Amino acid sequence: MAPEPPAAPSAVRVALVFPDLLGTYGDSGNAVILAQRLRWRGRAAEIVEINAGGAVPDSCDLYVIGGGEDQPQSLAARELNIQRSLHRAVDRGAAVLAVCAGLQILGRTFVGPDGIEQPGLDLLDCVTVRGRGRRAVGELVVEPAANSGLPVMTGYENHGGVTILSPGAQPLGRVRTGVGNGQDGDALGEASSLADGAVNGRVWGTYMHGPVLARNPTFADLLLGLVTGPLSPLDDQESEALRSERLQAAPGEASRGARRWAPPPGVARWVRSRHRVR
Repeated sequence: MAPEPPAAPSAVRVALVFPDLLGTYGDSGNAVILAQRLRWRGRAAEIVEINAGGAVPDSCDLYVIGGGEDQPQSLAARELNIQRSLHRAVDRGAAVLAVCAGLQILGRTFVGPDGIEQPGLDLLDCVTVRGRGRRAVGELVVEPAANSGLPVMTGYENHGGVTILSPGAQPLGRVRTGVGNGQDGDALGEASSLADGAVNGRVWGTYMHGPVLARNPTFADLLLGLVTGPLSPLDDQESEALRSERLQAAPGEASRGARRWAPPPGVARWVRSRHRVR
């Protein structure tokens, strides 16, 4: 009797958490990027969208939490703490990407719309307080920790909070352009530098919008690899062209000696075909 063929891998489930509350800055696109990069590799992927008031499943493989305004942020944190499903998912081995308000929610505490400290989910070892200076708005360029294997990353920040990492907590990386957490990056060994984000096992937080995974495909594959294992490479020349262009557009980056960005072969023709002057 012929042996049974190996079972096809089950669909990777990407949970998009409360996009109606935490979808102000387009971060829901991160879920689309994750699912599509799996499909391009022939892997089944499903986006599970949970709006406010719905039960967040604890059985998904990867969770995406975006940015939002103060009141929706507080509502989302309260609901997630009541349900505890995200905690159970992380304990089970799921990965999490949290951006801006999502990063603040996953910390120990943050400041609500009434200026009162509110409990976060305590999945990242940080607290967020209200900043005293100007709101951080603009391009954000981050050099990730060397052990992450990630290249320099690019995003867009828009926040008024300052996120303070506990001693020994791991940031995502060092800020080269922008503000990020607004806190010295002591964990990077550079007391005069600013840090962005926080990392705790498979839980990753950042202030980079963009969406961050559209601008930084290597980061998307890192998150996917945490739940799928090694991934085959993709042709990312278009995504890398976007990343390079955004890096060059960030204040101060062009003066670092990097060559002026030029699109890889084929990309210029692709762009012209979609933006033809009539």
